[in-house]
Amino acid sequence: MIDLRSDTITKPSKGMLEAMFKAEVGDDVYKEDPTVNRLEKRLADMFGKTHALFFPSGSMANQTAIKLHTNPGEQVIADKWAHIYNYEGGGASFNSGVSFKLIDGNRGMFTAEQVEASINPPDFYHSPLTSLVAVENTTNKGGGACWDFEELKKIRKVCDKNNLGYHLDGARLWNAIVKNDENPREYGKLFDTISVCLSKGLGCPVGSVLIGDEQIMKNAIRIRKILGGASRQIGYLAAAGLYAIDNNIERLKEDHKKAKALGNVLNKLPFIDKVEPIETNIIIFTINNDIHSTDFFSKMNQNQILLSDMGCKKIRIVTHLGYTFEQHNQLLNILDRI
Repeated sequence: MIDLRSDTITKPSKGMLEAMFKAEVGDDVYKEDPTVNRLEKRLADMFGKTHALFFPSGSMANQTAIKLHTNPGEQVIADKWAHIYNYEGGGASFNSGVSFKLIDGNRGMFTAEQVEASINPPDFYHSPLTSLVAVENTTNKGGGACWDFEELKKIRKVCDKNNLGYHLDGARLWNAIVKNDENPREYGKLFDTISVCLSKGLGCPVGSVLIGDEQIMKNAIRIRKILGGASRQIGYLAAAGLYAIDNNIERLKEDHKKAKALGNVLNKLPFIDKVEPIETNIIIFTINNDIHSTDFFSKMNQNQILLSDMGCKKIRIVTHLGYTFEQHNQLLNILDRI
């Protein structure tokens, strides 16, 4: 089976399992797990921040960040395709009591001018008070698109001018950093809080980390507790994260290269209407009206290929470390024959 539904379907490698098995652990609720403490310090230092906190999921890390930045009744500015709006179960309204001002951006990205235009006047008490701007890099629904760093800087200036928090949902930030040869500390300088995922692209079985400075992060552990995220001997999971940081970041270039190659083949197929621009490891394409999507997926299933149906004849492919070169060549040949 060639499973390209997501980069979350990977399983720990032999080296990662060995690192997990050998991990020194303690009780993280008492902050006595040395491996978790080492992972948190490693990531805080990597982004030039003072604090980091391990979470069992990226959604919980993002939801904690929203709660750190906002009060009930306030509003978050985000793109209409943002993960925190579309794929976190309505958590922002349930957990933090906030609403969203959605920007009609381009592939999940927007401009500083659009942010400025979306801010509610703070003295107009009829509308929610705008308190946070959230961006996602790379963009999931935008097909793994990477933000222009200069635009992110401009948005930072808008946030400073209007006293707004600035959060980065960096679930696939590693892909952007590798693709654009960026320094994580530059992101640390821009954003108040950053969530990074260890189970997307890096091959860990679970885990995300929220990063920020002391003032914004001082209540993060309390919110994690409220959301049910306190764990005990999670050094076994943190060890997987440390292994991934050491071994699996640079290899993301392989995923990007395979995605480009798949895109080149898809662009030549007569039944493909459009392939979105491919920057990292996500390919989104649309099949034309001559073929029903169920027929396409049936053909894929016959060849033991799993892809994601995004609806409206849009299909998503995500390359990952579990997708071998043998599978890659096999899939290229299958697509060529269809």
